[in-house]
Amino acid sequence: MLNGDIAQTLKSMTIPMIVGMLMLMTFSIVDTFFVSMLGTEQLAAISFTFPVTFTVISLNIGLGIGTSAIIGKYIGSGNTQDAKALATGALMLSAILVGIFSVIGIFSIEFIFSLMGADNALMPFIQAYMVPWYVAGIFLAIPMVGNSVLRAFGDTKTPSIIMAVGGAINVVLDPILIFGWGPIPGLGIQGAAIATAIAWAICLVWILYLLAVKRHLIEPRILRLGEFIVAARGVLKIGLPAAGANMLTPIAGGVMTAVVANYGSEAVAAWGVGNRLESIASIIVLALSMSLPPFISQNYGANKLLRIKTAFDMAAKFVIIWQLIVFAILAIFSSYIAQVFAEEASVARDITLFLCILPLGYGLQGIIILANSSFNAMHKPMSALLLSILRLFAFYVPIASLGSYLYGLEGLFWGCVIANVLTSVLAYTWFNQNLKNEMALEFKTSVLGSEK
Repeated sequence: MLNGDIAQTLKSMTIPMIVGMLMLMTFSIVDTFFVSMLGTEQLAAISFTFPVTFTVISLNIGLGIGTSAIIGKYIGSGNTQDAKALATGALMLSAILVGIFSVIGIFSIEFIFSLMGADNALMPFIQAYMVPWYVAGIFLAIPMVGNSVLRAFGDTKTPSIIMAVGGAINVVLDPILIFGWGPIPGLGIQGAAIATAIAWAICLVWILYLLAVKRHLIEPRILRLGEFIVAARGVLKIGLPAAGANMLTPIAGGVMTAVVANYGSEAVAAWGVGNRLESIASIIVLALSMSLPPFISQNYGANKLLRIKTAFDMAAKFVIIWQLIVFAILAIFSSYIAQVFAEEASVARDITLFLCILPLGYGLQGIIILANSSFNAMHKPMSALLLSILRLFAFYVPIASLGSYLYGLEGLFWGCVIANVLTSVLAYTWFNQNLKNEMALEFKTSVLGSEK
């Protein structure tokens, strides 16, 4: 990562991530497909859950970012002494925080989803899905942060295998637990959450074995309080703002779901399907956002700033071109995709409309995601947090809401695209200016050092 060809290094790190994340994304897309077979109400119910479940996932992503950034900088600077304790503390911290979040979530399901616009007819389905999902959230925390530890050391292949196996388990269990098989009764929408919980639990055991026994990358014990506080403080310095930035996305998504709810359950169902398809359509961007930070962190620790600029610009150009190709494919096949997920004509119509408009902005959204993850990798979490706040609450929510007010559901979709255009320009300019300032400071420091 410090001396090799930049394009080849990013390619070798990103391709395994794409495969693994593609399988991981099947958690939500397969759930959506099988739940859609239960009916429009169940599909609308699981669509309401997406902002909340992604909030928990975002907390883990943020903690993983903090863990990866600090370990990566240690490696780049040649200091690996504290990596083990920090990794152990990060795993403990994620389990504690997600555990607290899940307990609060279970007792506030009705309150939260009522605020989002869910009616009484949908609430039993939401309750059935969310209670086991919250319990499963703790199983998710350790594999996600554990995979960040592996990526910090440059290993993107093993996390990809773990994610792929977890996705495959979920795919197998979904139809069995949702519809029943032999002596196993059909559990409906609750079966989708239980399938996910089982898959994550298996991944949890696997990652702990790898980190503690096989690779010796964590301490095979519970840290003492003093050790835990030191490790947690280091992770939270970057992880907390990063988690906050990531959690803003589902919060904004919850606001937008409430806006979409004004158009009825059919529109909410279509919005939920579209959001899950978005995660698949943006798979390469998301993979790059996880493989680029370890590269940046190690080169930042080694003061190789020019390599960072080259890598970021290369990744930004690639995602723009790639996502335009994805947009064309989705637009052409939008009606066929809609028919897979919807039996009602009104739901299929709204899914088609979604796929013909929103993917146009996915490449620009990719630049925002890359800039955000790169800020965190360079230990500038507050810049990443501010960028997320501006993106969601100065551009995305206001412009999309205005579009909805003026032109209905289609106006809302176009508002999302316009918001991505404006924010991407800000993100790209901001990150490159920040990097330029860092390079100027480094040059000034080296000149003064040579004069002395």
